Amino acid sequence: MAKSKKNNKRLMIVSRLLFIIYMAATLYILLMSESFGRTVTENYRYNLNPFSEIKRFYYLIGTDSNTKAMINIFGNIICFLPFGLYEAVELENKKFLIIKVTLLTFFFSLCVETVQLYFRIGIFDVDDLILNTAGGFLGGVVYRILWIFWKRLKSKEEGK
Repeated sequence: MAKSKKNNKRLMIVSRLLFIIYMAATLYILLMSESFGRTVTENYRYNLNPFSEIKRFYYLIGTDSNTKAMINIFGNIICFLPFGLYEAVELENKKFLIIKVTLLTFFFSLCVETVQLYFRIGIFDVDDLILNTAGGFLGGVVYRILWIFWKRLKSKEEGK
């Protein structure tokens, strides 16, 4: 029993350390990476029209700008999927887990977009909020599915 608690504590420490590394990398990409257009500009740049950039990039899929389109659409989702997954693990199996994870992701993304606007790095984009939130939502869904499978597996093992 003591070994199990020790392993759980180690797992918790390792997962939190990995989350810190993930957050540092994510914040670097979202706030400082010049290859992702994070340069300081004179003017405030923003998009407040929902789905306008998503549509624009969707229509670029399959063209010469395919890579840029795929990175913009799927990169935002994939980038925030671990955030949603980690937050779901932290919240464990609380009531309205996926809703809470989705809201946490939205507010974190809103903070990042607001920092980009305030410091004039990148673009405050409502479509990024939508895609990032979708990524966090999917992370919560992945957690929930894995949790259900784990419970079923555990109950089958106890039934043997």
